[in-house]
Amino acid sequence: MRPLIEKIKPASGFPKLVHLTLTALLPLAVFILVRIQFVQLALAIILLSKWRMLAVRPRFWPANIRANSIDLTVGIAILLFMTQSGESVLVQFTWAIAYGVWLLAIKPGSDTLLVSVQAMIGFLCGLMALFVCWTSAPLYGLVFMTGLICYLAARHFFDSFDEPYARLLAYAWGYFGAALLWPLGHWLLFYGAVAQPVLLLLSIGYGLGALYYLDHYDRLSKNMRRQFLFVMVAIVMVVLVFSHWGNKVV
Repeated sequence: MRPLIEKIKPASGFPKLVHLTLTALLPLAVFILVRIQFVQLALAIILLSKWRMLAVRPRFWPANIRANSIDLTVGIAILLFMTQSGESVLVQFTWAIAYGVWLLAIKPGSDTLLVSVQAMIGFLCGLMALFVCWTSAPLYGLVFMTGLICYLAARHFFDSFDEPYARLLAYAWGYFGAALLWPLGHWLLFYGAVAQPVLLLLSIGYGLGALYYLDHYDRLSKNMRRQFLFVMVAIVMVVLVFSHWGNKVV
């Protein structure tokens, strides 16, 4: 699917220059629209920027949408972060710069490391945005969205390794995320702006992702494996033991 996506991107010359210019202007347009309270229009522009997903035969649409889901997740999440930052011009402009770095430096990467970083960033932004902006949602909505974000991030991650069981592993991680949230969602705890399920999923997800990456390139020794597992378990235990010290209970 990646070769198909590359075919509908301008490769060089003037079309590529126009493409890069429009990409660089997207964060600025989103920032301006948020400042003038046209958030829905900013969302529409982010969605329309992915029109190439549908510039192929309909049978390729599901795969293209899945392949671009992390980019959409990051864009929508940053838009939500900008709207939640009040009237602070500096904070909103900082988010716009971060979006520009994502679009111009991180998202175009196609090697294994950069694709893995894309998955991790999308995972972080998606979960943070979900629990910052939608805490009043019904529990089944939070469970579904958490499972979906976990699935999409895992699928993006494993596809870069040509993992034969990518779909199965992604479904398993999505189910784990949804199952974890089901009990924790009854008493959401927040540490500042970070929800307890986000800390747990990020700790476990990042740890497992790092282990898989190192093992794939034969860089994972037994001592390193033990260290990773110890750190993961320690973080999870700290979060669970001190959960009653959360700053906010929903």
